[in-house]
Amino acid sequence: MDLRGRVAVITGGAGHLGHAMADTLAELGASICLVDRNAEALEAATAALGERWQVNAAGIVVDLEQESQRATLPARVAERLGNADILVNNAGFVGDSQLQGWVVPFEEQRIDTWRRAMEVNVTAAFHLSQLFAPQLKAAGRGSIVNVSSIYGVVGPDMELYEGTAMGNPAAYAVSKGGVLQMTRWLSTVLAPAVRVNCITPGGIARGQPAAFVERYERRTPLGRMGREEDFKGAIAYFASDLSNWVTGENLMVDGGWTAW
Repeated sequence: MDLRGRVAVITGGAGHLGHAMADTLAELGASICLVDRNAEALEAATAALGERWQVNAAGIVVDLEQESQRATLPARVAERLGNADILVNNAGFVGDSQLQGWVVPFEEQRIDTWRRAMEVNVTAAFHLSQLFAPQLKAAGRGSIVNVSSIYGVVGPDMELYEGTAMGNPAAYAVSKGGVLQMTRWLSTVLAPAVRVNCITPGGIARGQPAAFVERYERRTPLGRMGREEDFKGAIAYFASDLSNWVTGENLMVDGGWTAW
């Protein structure tokens, strides 16, 4: 699993999961380009990667909701690190407490917020795959790794969220389901030059309310929520030559949540 000489682009790279994936690929020797809209977090994450693994690492600030900003990314990556060999579409629209019509009852979920989630979770991933395809094809062993969610595969049990401020917006689930089908579609269209696969995480421990965590873990065969390091093997497999004859696949990394 030697990725020396390869360039990996990771969206949502300043977040916990994106940084864990970047750390894995950097450990294997790849040059890393982190893409995020949080400039301060991006700078810190990039510096940490370069210092820890002695690899070339660059951070590029892009708001993935903006088509015009996405369009500049391939040229900026090539200028900083060379052409991309690996694209990880990891960025996800998860919202915050200020977002209207997101974590609210179904009847109150807003179309404008729905559109924003679709733009980041599905449209941006499609657009970046399209934009980077020439570089990935030229690499001769290009790999796209999309990141979905268990809620792109199964419906939510809303009882998990009772008594908490948490929820499960329809737009998140539908957009993540779209990522799965986009993976299958791209895998046949971009073959044989580029492989396209998907990682589907289960719930990751992020300081959620104790009541939610207890319910979630009780329903998980492996008895706990996920950790960022649980995804290192999956990204190493799909990004490297270990998966040379694998495309169009979705790997559930969920502690068995969807096995029931």
